[in-house]
Amino acid sequence: MVDDDTVMSTNDGPLTARDRFDKIHDDIRSRICLLDYPPGMKLSEVELAEEFGISRTPLRRVLARLEDEGLVRSVHGVGTIVTDIEMEELAQVYRLRKELVLLQTSLDVVAPDAAYIARVEALLARAQALETAPSATAFSTLDRDMFLTLLELTANAPLRTLSKRLYFRTARIWLQQVTASKIDLMQEIAVYAREAHDILEALKLGDLDAVGHMRRGHISLSFARMIK
Repeated sequence: MVDDDTVMSTNDGPLTARDRFDKIHDDIRSRICLLDYPPGMKLSEVELAEEFGISRTPLRRVLARLEDEGLVRSVHGVGTIVTDIEMEELAQVYRLRKELVLLQTSLDVVAPDAAYIARVEALLARAQALETAPSATAFSTLDRDMFLTLLELTANAPLRTLSKRLYFRTARIWLQQVTASKIDLMQEIAVYAREAHDILEALKLGDLDAVGHMRRGHISLSFARMIK
């Protein structure tokens, strides 16, 4: 176990204490969103601290952030439990996300350059590959990467923070529905690939307004299919 002030390193170079905190947070958040840690599961501070090589003090700061984001809750005398989400709350979040997504392509806009376009092309290729090798987990990971990439179109920090909070609050619901066979995975992949293609074409034309409205439509239709 490393000391809290020690700087860890990766193949990309040393990690600062802040970088380490963010990485551990992102790793645990990803496990929750991909249902590796399903709703109702108790998270062991001892096991997580040992796995990440940190003391329980910084780990508790990570868990406190996840609790603030609504992904876990601390129960006195029990521990840290992965939360679930109610359909009414889900509907409210999706309605808000529909409005925020338009701001992401109109407020403090960052114009896409050639390198950015190439990254979206790679995401489209992943979506198309899923049509022949479908995977619910891979699809969820792709959607996360697409969301984070498109969020870079705004430089507005508060908007980005709120948008990420809402996205990760509900991201696992889709995967839960697929796992329960309530959603047609192949249909979802086909629709997603077409939408990714259209978004890429709009980005190439520099039409960010179209990107925003396509994404708004995607969120609306995704929710409609989810509750059908």
